[in-house]
Amino acid sequence: MVDIRLASEVPPFHIVADSNEPKHLVTPGSLITKETGFMRGHGTYMQDDCLYSSVAGVVERVNQLISVRPLKSRYHGEIGDVVIGRVTEVSQKRWKLDTNARLDSVLLLQSVNLPGGELRRRSAEDELAMRQYLKEGDLVSAEVQNIFNDGALSLHTRSMKYGKLSQGCLIKVSPSLIRRQKTHFHNLPCGASIIMGNNGFVWICPTLLDDGAGGFVQNLETVPHADRQAISRLRNCVTALAHCKMMIYDTSIMHAYEASVNAGFEIKDLLLPDKIKEIALMVRKQFEMEKE
Repeated sequence: MVDIRLASEVPPFHIVADSNEPKHLVTPGSLITKETGFMRGHGTYMQDDCLYSSVAGVVERVNQLISVRPLKSRYHGEIGDVVIGRVTEVSQKRWKLDTNARLDSVLLLQSVNLPGGELRRRSAEDELAMRQYLKEGDLVSAEVQNIFNDGALSLHTRSMKYGKLSQGCLIKVSPSLIRRQKTHFHNLPCGASIIMGNNGFVWICPTLLDDGAGGFVQNLETVPHADRQAISRLRNCVTALAHCKMMIYDTSIMHAYEASVNAGFEIKDLLLPDKIKEIALMVRKQFEMEKE
């Protein structure tokens, strides 16, 4: 079977801008201000008593401090952020995780729930059993608890909703595309769950159930075919939204999912450039209809 695609006229696609996004965007070398009395922050430089941008991003002002937040950069964590990380090292009383940040994040042994949610002081036996809890290569959902002086993040998984991730699909997108919400854990009506990390890691898996096991027990049962199809379609929808620089959150993902189903697209079709643009246009129209 040969897949033949014919050229057709497609309406011009424009990147969809969110009404809540800031408007003051600058490129490297752009003049920010000629006024004096401002302090130079990250992403800026002085020349001829004028303040210029050294990166492409959004101008931010805090009192007299002017800085430019890059549109595309490594993840800069904030306390309370939900992140997804991969264990890279098991050391003394701590794990190191890759969270798409400049430095590896730290998950202390005292910052995790023991299996079964047991509450007690961590002992030498717990330290010896660290690899039984988490080992290199494991994926973990966690929350940023603190930020060290060097910029590294300190994480914790003291809530039952955090912990080791088992079967699912991991997608890496730009952290700037993840919309901040009250909750980043969603059980979608299509039969899958999604965790949207503020660090740009998105995890799609079968519907999450609270088993009260403390976040270390993995469910390795066979995933039904229908659930695997839903996860695959969601994965391709997220990559399509990211490709078109659209904000990623539960509503936009479900709009893309429903648009792909209603249009009759197969899962593999969502990887084609023309279908990606069609999905983005349909999602944009859906948002415009909701505003009306």
